[in-house]
Amino acid sequence: MRILLAAEEAAGLQVLRMLANGEDTVAGVLTSGKSAGGMTNVGEFAERLGLPVYPAETVQDPEPLADLDDIDLLLNVHSLYRIHPSLIGLPIIGAFNLHPGPLPTYCGLNAPSWALVLGETTHAVTLHWIVEDIDAGPIAYVSEFPITPEDTGLTVARRCVTDGIPLVQRLLDQARSNPGGVPAIPQADEGRRVFLRSEVPNGGRIDWTASAEEVSRLVRACDYYPLPSPWGAAWTLLGDVRHEIRKVRTDTAQSDASPGTIFQVDETGAWVAAGEGSVVVEKTLTGGKSTDAAGQFDAGQRFT
Repeated sequence: MRILLAAEEAAGLQVLRMLANGEDTVAGVLTSGKSAGGMTNVGEFAERLGLPVYPAETVQDPEPLADLDDIDLLLNVHSLYRIHPSLIGLPIIGAFNLHPGPLPTYCGLNAPSWALVLGETTHAVTLHWIVEDIDAGPIAYVSEFPITPEDTGLTVARRCVTDGIPLVQRLLDQARSNPGGVPAIPQADEGRRVFLRSEVPNGGRIDWTASAEEVSRLVRACDYYPLPSPWGAAWTLLGDVRHEIRKVRTDTAQSDASPGTIFQVDETGAWVAAGEGSVVVEKTLTGGKSTDAAGQFDAGQRFT
């Protein structure tokens, strides 16, 4: 098969490696060339392989791809540009997107972080057919997994990658043996929600009147350390100084102090009164580095 790949990030790189080691032909790679954590990016690896590389935004105006013919599959793996309708209809078998969330309830961006904020106990990665509407196409394959109380935005996103790559392999195997047998399960009509790039709960600011569990969920949802977070770190003010909070734990201890007040400081961190229960701030981000909170704050100070 001839495959056109639009790809970014670790997931896109893994899919490109898988294709390079397989029996299919990669007709072209569309990518921004950006990478995270200093690793080789998709564009660099594609060039090493001698593959044609196009700017990621080409999917919006596919005229540069006009000379490509006999494309069997279009795969979109973590590339964020809307694909032009003419390109969706180009591949013979179909166009597919690997989405890091269950559909239709988590369409759009940053689904792993939203799942944590909203208190989900399970999440999923979905491989679906691409249509013009965002993440609205029929579902080909899905893999569900549990969310634990220790999970962060990064760990859930990574699980979407590790569970998602085998879904792409299933699609390739099925498309080779019987392309007409690729599942196309319509999405439910109800419960669809699309999360936009600009949507960040409370702008990432911690609401100390919320429960300790809700504070913890926001902090964990924002935590992609040591990689950049799509939401930035959860943050709070101490006077006029902004502090980025990276890691907390919850406790049932209830203080009479008003929410946001630091009522105890010990070697484990700063204990902060929440609307229900308390939050122990263990790590902050200082200059982009994770720093122990112990010793940074004093009892009696109040976050707002």
